[in-house]
Amino acid sequence: MPDVRISIGGRNFEVSCQPGEESFLSSAAGLLDIEATALQGQIGRLPEARMLLMAGLMLADKTAGLEERLQATETALKQATAELEQARANPQRVEVPVIPASVSDSLAEIAARAESMAAEMEEKAAG
Repeated sequence: MPDVRISIGGRNFEVSCQPGEESFLSSAAGLLDIEATALQGQIGRLPEARMLLMAGLMLADKTAGLEERLQATETALKQATAELEQARANPQRVEVPVIPASVSDSLAEIAARAESMAAEMEEKAAG
């Protein structure tokens, strides 16, 4: 088993771990060290056991908060997924209005008259 030297709150510890877990142990110790250092900045020097206990509790509190946020996010994701599946299963009917033929005919007639008038104006202007 490899031994890893970690520092928490300015105190050094030698900890054994499974092969390949050294980086995880160092990362976890780094998180604990951040909390212990913050405690020491607020309270001052604490006995080792109390420092580790308080830092562990602070990390546990943060973890609990993250777990609550994760659970809320998972619930929202499930709800959104269910709504999406329902929308896919029951698509809404969308009706597109059709322009009546009489309107199209009227617009074509107006366009023809406008072209005719433009042609007349050109002839008068040229002549």
